Amino acid sequence: MPTVVRTAAELRAATSGTVALVPTMGALHDGHVSLMEYARPLADTLVVSIFVNPTQFAPGEDLDAYPRTFDEDLQRCDEAGVDLVFAPSVEEMYPAGLSDTVTVDPGPLATILEGAQRPTHFRGVLTVVAKLFGLVRPDVAVFGEKDYQQLTLIRLMSRELCLGVEVVGCPTVREPDGLAMSSRNRYLSATERERAAAISAALRAGVDAGPDGPEAVLHASGKVLADAGVDPDYLVLTSPDLGPAQPGREARLLVAARVGQPRLLDNCAVPLGTAKNQGK
Repeated sequence: MPTVVRTAAELRAATSGTVALVPTMGALHDGHVSLMEYARPLADTLVVSIFVNPTQFAPGEDLDAYPRTFDEDLQRCDEAGVDLVFAPSVEEMYPAGLSDTVTVDPGPLATILEGAQRPTHFRGVLTVVAKLFGLVRPDVAVFGEKDYQQLTLIRLMSRELCLGVEVVGCPTVREPDGLAMSSRNRYLSATERERAAAISAALRAGVDAGPDGPEAVLHASGKVLADAGVDPDYLVLTSPDLGPAQPGREARLLVAARVGQPRLLDNCAVPLGTAKNQGK
């Protein structure tokens, strides 16, 4: 079993050599395990953090209901070869208190997409990740591409604040029907689970339409969602850095939709055709 540490002092005493970090909020699934397995050969010490971060939840969101499965999570970490599990208390992570803590301003990129729906979310995410980087002091940190805007902002923060951490993104791990693995999938009913599969199907339709340009991508993706009765919070096509998509280059297709109670995110890369190919 990996060693469980709960304080900064215990963490410093237990790490040695190069360090890789996989930050999580627990409720680990195969997607998390794939991140651990990717990170394992990258460093001497592999640390997985398990911390349900309160500052990234707005009032009325599912902080209290978020699944907590610590014993099962430890078993998964053990199977993936994790050395240390850092499972701090809220007081350890926020010694000044939640309302008085210093926070990270995520900048204008955090005001679009998820940021438009959840205005305080990325401030909380970047604050806790910056704290984890400072506590764990990793050489490399590994995140999943499912939360693509989050990954983009963490890369930007590490670079702009000169944190010295290489931020690596790993491909989304999917269920057999294509649904992106998420801790929130467990809240889907059987009927909702079938409808939710339309989200990844919409992405695949968008990729197929890529040679015909941005409008074709959004039309094809939107039709799949509409046919399944899924009304997205957003369905957008951007550049890989979340700027405007450029015909003839790779783009990113991002979608968020509520299916029943859970709100599900997904995205994929889309090679776009040139302008002269659009509409053919």
